[in-house]
Amino acid sequence: MTEKLTVSVLGTGIMGAAMARNLARAGHAVRAWNRSRAKSEPLSAEGVFVAGSPAEAVEGADTVLTMLYDGPAALEVMRRAAPALSPGTAWAQSTTAGIEALTGLATFARERGLLFYDAPVLGTRAPAEAGQLLVLAAGPAEGRPRVTPVFDAVGARTLWTGEDGAEGSATRLKLVANSWVLAATNAMGETLALAQALGVDPQSFFDAIGGGPLDMGYLRAKSALVLDGRLTPAQFAVSTAAKDARLIVEAGTAHGIRLDVAAAGAERLERAAAQGHGDEDMAAAYYASFDEAG
Repeated sequence: MTEKLTVSVLGTGIMGAAMARNLARAGHAVRAWNRSRAKSEPLSAEGVFVAGSPAEAVEGADTVLTMLYDGPAALEVMRRAAPALSPGTAWAQSTTAGIEALTGLATFARERGLLFYDAPVLGTRAPAEAGQLLVLAAGPAEGRPRVTPVFDAVGARTLWTGEDGAEGSATRLKLVANSWVLAATNAMGETLALAQALGVDPQSFFDAIGGGPLDMGYLRAKSALVLDGRLTPAQFAVSTAAKDARLIVEAGTAHGIRLDVAAAGAERLERAAAQGHGDEDMAAAYYASFDEAG
């Protein structure tokens, strides 16, 4: 029988809210906090305790799960929670923080005696809501009984990449995976934009590649969001994708390689956000091909 834990979820946006709901449905006692309380209030109907501060949220927690915008946000919120954190508490850090920011997060955990787990996830709104995320995790074996039930509640599978969360092996894998996802998303947008410019029916393109090695379920799913005007609610928002793209470029630069496609993709996403598509699905990078927002 799965051990029932007290889990604190800090950050209840698209991903965090879904994770909190699935943790509660799995029978865990869930305490949630979000900078904008309005985003976390609906969770109370699922039996989640909505806290007024990070410190209140982590009080008595076996495990703290952070799903915030970026590394600096995660560190700032954990510092606010620090007065109520107990040594030995497990911290599953699922924010896509990047390699550089991870160092500060791991240092914070070490100074306060927390068991630190580098635990980003692969997946967007739909798999998050279904509890079907892929959890990439690295961290000490001694605390895994306190994080494994959490990962099981939010994901379909956990891929352990190492025993030292501070090394960031899970975050490194997440950046590699995201580089492919974002490149494919931007390529899809440009392909649809070119088809429109040349007067080509997108269905003709799909027919041409159908059933072959160039066909992709992801291509068709993201294209449908654009073609059918279903960019909200976002599965993964343009603004967040742009942040992740920059983290990928920075990681490449820090390790001596040029990522020209990733850099161009980041610029496209940032341009789409500037056109007013920041809260829409990242497929809205399609609009970056045009001078004005669609």
